[in-house]
Amino acid sequence: MEFIEKIVSRFHLDRFFSSKLILAIDLLMSLSASICTLIFVRVLISNDNLTDGFILSWLGLSVLFSLVFFAILKTYRTIVRHTTLKEFAKICVAAFFKAVCVGAVMLALPFGDTYYAVLMTLDMSLTIVFLLMVRIAMIIAYDTLREKVISSRKRTNVMVYGVDDKSVAVVKRLTNSTHYGVIGYLNHGRRLRGQNIDGVKIFYFEGQADIALFRERFFVDAILFAREEDVKKEASRLVDFCQETGVKVLVAPSIDEVIDGRIMKSSIREVKIEDLLGRDEIRLDMDAIVENFGGKTVMVTGAAGSIGSELCRQLASFGPKKLILFDNGETPMHNLRLELEERFKGLDFVPVIGDVRQEPRLDYVFRKFRPQVVFHAAAYKHVPLMEENPCEAVRVNVAGSRNVADKCVEYDVEKMVMVSTDKAVNPTNIMGCTKRLAEIYVQSLGLAIEKGEVKGRTRFVTTRFGNVLGSNGSVIPRFREQIAKGGPVTVTHPEITRFFMTIPEACRLVMEAATMSTGNQIFVFDMGESVKIDTLARRMITLAGFVPDRDIMVEYSGLRPGEKLYEEVLSNTENTDPTSHDRIRIAKVREYGHAKAAEVMSELEDLAMKVEIPEMVKLMKRTVPEFISKNSEFERFDIEIQEEVQEETDK
Repeated sequence: MEFIEKIVSRFHLDRFFSSKLILAIDLLMSLSASICTLIFVRVLISNDNLTDGFILSWLGLSVLFSLVFFAILKTYRTIVRHTTLKEFAKICVAAFFKAVCVGAVMLALPFGDTYYAVLMTLDMSLTIVFLLMVRIAMIIAYDTLREKVISSRKRTNVMVYGVDDKSVAVVKRLTNSTHYGVIGYLNHGRRLRGQNIDGVKIFYFEGQADIALFRERFFVDAILFAREEDVKKEASRLVDFCQETGVKVLVAPSIDEVIDGRIMKSSIREVKIEDLLGRDEIRLDMDAIVENFGGKTVMVTGAAGSIGSELCRQLASFGPKKLILFDNGETPMHNLRLELEERFKGLDFVPVIGDVRQEPRLDYVFRKFRPQVVFHAAAYKHVPLMEENPCEAVRVNVAGSRNVADKCVEYDVEKMVMVSTDKAVNPTNIMGCTKRLAEIYVQSLGLAIEKGEVKGRTRFVTTRFGNVLGSNGSVIPRFREQIAKGGPVTVTHPEITRFFMTIPEACRLVMEAATMSTGNQIFVFDMGESVKIDTLARRMITLAGFVPDRDIMVEYSGLRPGEKLYEEVLSNTENTDPTSHDRIRIAKVREYGHAKAAEVMSELEDLAMKVEIPEMVKLMKRTVPEFISKNSEFERFDIEIQEEVQEETDK
């Protein structure tokens, strides 16, 4: 089979037959049709006028006029396996005029009375049949040959993008791979045309046609990127070319996933939408982070959630003395436990099933394990669901955060880091307002400690960021499920945009902010450029190998209760101050007195427990004046609150 592959590659049989070869075959078939015609007439009709001179003249004219009309109609200038009705029509026309012209010339020659009508009709018919038969035979042979070559290969043929050290290392590790065969390196532009590295050829691409050529000529199945940064760089060029031509896009594993110098098949993965939307790797002060968390007892609430579980993974690598996992989700906690046991065999960690709303359960954990650092990630976060269940949002996001903060002070925790959201900025929904209320309480408690109003030493840090790619309930998993089911993919509005960052990126920034904080600050993260959700959905459909609005439809369902069309920009120079990290800034927010904040939180919790929704929402709006509901039943309270504020101002 290797011999066959070499023949295919050598003569480009996988791309197309030479036009000269096709012309020669066509002339041979036309001549054969004329010979068969003459034999048929001579044998079956026994015409004595078919002398040797007649036969030679007929055959000579057949070749001549075949050549003329094949050239005029360019029947040989096509890829045989892509023959269409148009090419079929050209063949018929060429055969017709060939037969007519041969017959006309022969009539002018002194060969006597012969069955010219029969000869011309039969010659034309056989020429058409022979030419079509040879084309069908070529197509069948090509398909059979290609299928045998492809089915015989057990490896995936790849081209490795780039020619830097990382790309060279990947090629070397794949040298003896039973799963991947390297065709060569792939570089943009002709600068390295014709060169090679250790005998491995460097190919170049400039457009989509080049990728299609590699797929057809060399049976390239995928382009393999050696580093994720290159995927981002080529997101709007090479990745698009691959998607259009049906070539897969793969990413090689990081160095810690390489076993004994070999890349395992399961380590190489296909490119995900997160790879295309992410940004450059975040610069971290690793020494400071290890100093902050290494050798300490660290507790994470909401530990089994998207953010909480990634925090646990990253914290585990910093060598904590003990890691306390606190969450009320049994199954996700069980899965996280199995993962940590497998990946971090020396890690001392304790999974605790508990709820931040239950103060006695929190007290037990703090009293028993005495955490030194607490990451508070437990929260309800789904905007429409919390709009429909506002009391539960207050109980978890407000009262739960207060419970955790109070226990941190009571048990002398060094630092509490609260994970907040961009929806706390000028909130338009219940969820966003509850997170802003939690920020208010935590910051007021920290300031009260600084002023000596409350006894304690805990420093409070709050971090705000936007949507996290791939988190539980986010649009990415939802779109993936819809695509897997064949669609439709539902987008709330064609113009809706959001800021995104990856889960690891968000967690790194959380730890960096916690490390640099001096206490009682609200940190906001640079989220980069906003992303149009409609564009995101269509890109995911294309990545999955489908065509948007043809294979999988995109439908618009309308904005949900409390949902904004555009999110607020968090980190502009007007509402933030800079820090030593270029991706982290400090929010400028109004400060609240702790006594008043504690009184409001207690009242809110009491109203939530009694399910007195109108009074509870009104109190939320009075406490957070910038909370203006949108696309929500609670909009009716805004006018009432504004009138109250106006009356107080007039007084």
